[in-house]
Amino acid sequence: MDHIRYAAAACQTDLPNPVERRQMAANTDRMLWMIDQALAGAAPFLPVRLVVFPEFAHAAPVFATAQELMEQLAVPIPNEHTDRIAAKAREHGIYVQTGTFLESDPRWPGVVFNTTCLVGPAGILYRYRKVNPWIPYEVHASPHDLPGYDEPLFPVAETEIGRLGCAICYDWLFPEAMRQLTANGAEVLIRVSAYMDPWGATEPMDWWTLVNRCRALENTAYVVAANQGASLRHYPPYSWPGGSMVLDFDGRILAQASPGPGERIVVAPIDVSALRHERETRVGHHMLAHLRTEAYPVYGARRYPPARGAAGLSYEANVARIGDAKAALRPASLVG
Repeated sequence: MDHIRYAAAACQTDLPNPVERRQMAANTDRMLWMIDQALAGAAPFLPVRLVVFPEFAHAAPVFATAQELMEQLAVPIPNEHTDRIAAKAREHGIYVQTGTFLESDPRWPGVVFNTTCLVGPAGILYRYRKVNPWIPYEVHASPHDLPGYDEPLFPVAETEIGRLGCAICYDWLFPEAMRQLTANGAEVLIRVSAYMDPWGATEPMDWWTLVNRCRALENTAYVVAANQGASLRHYPPYSWPGGSMVLDFDGRILAQASPGPGERIVVAPIDVSALRHERETRVGHHMLAHLRTEAYPVYGARRYPPARGAAGLSYEANVARIGDAKAALRPASLVG
């Protein structure tokens, strides 16, 4: 078997957030330029084969309602931006995890998804729609909540650089999401994220680093995590700390951008052959093999209730549903 070793580049952006579709082209222009720079910088060393961008690099949910997002920013996939990225992937023979789009799909009228795509030399390999929106603020839909939704929630792509799977930002606060990607075969877990202060990339919290390291070690998987580096003026009301990073399958940080807003590119090696050897030969600390699934009845009962479609998605509706889920968590002895 060929040895699979290459470099991955996490590219964080500091771009103005579009308020209409035509403004998205400038963001894509900058990302294509960053791809060229990432490859040029690594050329004398280990070649870059995977490039990852953050959540909202193409467009952020800057409006308060799903209807406004649909009217101003939502785009179908594929689109002109994914076409341009696919052309760049063919030019260089690389794989690109796009920043996220606000996506519309004629199969789901009135629904807005937060979506990222893995694009290779042959085009789009999968699209991942955020399963866990950052509620109550995010009013785009989770595919989990749509009756009759029939596409894989956690797709994994088999590629010449390994099996790749992605989830978006808040998804990573749910270990179950990464566990499912790993169970579906993922060897490289990709995080496209817009993770803000004060939870970001510095102490005393530093949830960003903590969560990325935990997901790597508990799934014996590489992690390539690109975080939003937008300054406050580009994406209020939060500041975005960057800290984009690459980690190995034991949770070691292989490379990390210095915390703080601004464009950054960090590059580190991915050795898929070493990962496969570890997964095959390890007996200890093989958490997926050690998982006693039937020991956790918490998953036998519904917690956060589906929205029963996308109609009526709003901050207030999300707060109400969170209240229902919290009530369901109370022990029976405390209810009444």
